[in-house]
Amino acid sequence: METTADDYATPARLMGKPSWLLTQTAIHAHRLVSEGLAAADARGYHYRLLAALEEFGPASQATLGRRTAIDRSYVVEAVNELAEGGLVERTRDPEDRRRNIITITPAGARQLRRLDGVLAGVQDELLAPLSADERDELARLLRRVLDHHARG
Repeated sequence: METTADDYATPARLMGKPSWLLTQTAIHAHRLVSEGLAAADARGYHYRLLAALEEFGPASQATLGRRTAIDRSYVVEAVNELAEGGLVERTRDPEDRRRNIITITPAGARQLRRLDGVLAGVQDELLAPLSADERDELARLLRRVLDHHARG
């Protein structure tokens, strides 16, 4: 049986559903973010960890995992990668020698600013058809939906 373009057409009733539209947009967003970060020799976990360290200050790996919603095993891997690149420092917690405290370095802060620029470009590419006001409104509405479900 031969495949035609009609085999890949999406039914109109499906395309009108916000859940479908969000999912399809998220697929494009994830691809663009992954490609942009990869071009900067980074991953999403790197960005999330650096951003959390800059905003909240030094933290244990467990705390970083909770703040960034990254599984603890992936936190260890990503922190190792960041430490190898000199972007974070790992030191023993003086109150609990079993625990590591992670701190962003000046090089890590510079990398975070660089990645902010990369992600700003990704946002521009993803949301190109929208005006600045429409982008703000979309973000506001999505935040409202997310906040609703995060409380639930």
